[in-house]
Amino acid sequence: MKLASLFSGGKDSVYSTYLMKKEGHEISCLISVFSENKESYMFHTPSITKVEKQAEVMGIPLIIWKTEGEKEKELDDLEDAIKKAIEDYSIEGVVTGAIQSVYQASRIQRICTKLGIECLNPLWHKDEEEYLHELINAGFEVVIVGVYAYPLDESWLGRKIDAEFIFDSKILNEKYKIHVAGEGGEFESFVLNCPLFSRGLKIVGKEIKKEGDYSFRLEIDVA
Repeated sequence: MKLASLFSGGKDSVYSTYLMKKEGHEISCLISVFSENKESYMFHTPSITKVEKQAEVMGIPLIIWKTEGEKEKELDDLEDAIKKAIEDYSIEGVVTGAIQSVYQASRIQRICTKLGIECLNPLWHKDEEEYLHELINAGFEVVIVGVYAYPLDESWLGRKIDAEFIFDSKILNEKYKIHVAGEGGEFESFVLNCPLFSRGLKIVGKEIKKEGDYSFRLEIDVA
């Protein structure tokens, strides 16, 4: 099946894309929605502008669509982006990185149904710890680029998702109910390397931005 990946550059969207390609589907294009609203319910905002570098090393066409990020109206913008993928690449379905967000999954499904295409969610309700181990074993190099919940602070920014990260996340889960894979929006990630990439990306510049008492973002430049 010819698919478009709803692509943020974070672990969930990249790993979902990897799984679908591994199953034999054709990833015809990537769709990245750039939201002006940092509080968007639908779209990942940290490092979203770096997806162009990821698309380049994946060798897959990228559709960039901008939205003001107004609740519900941003769904109209997403629909327009998917229509563009249908027109330009004749896609038959969309793959998402949704795991637990009914809000996101149901709205994307609604758009796909309206447009007569499939909506695939290969990570849906996957055990979070099992998922992170799979990610590591598959050769994914992933760093944290945003933290948004107590007691996470700037010391977590730039950390790689590895066995030590999973151990620490499990402790926070037991103590503070932080989702091990960040599915409650507690943190956001960026993929530097994976089997889909022709080469790994390197961070060549970074700056920490404080956005609130327990909200920190890592702005990165990659090459």
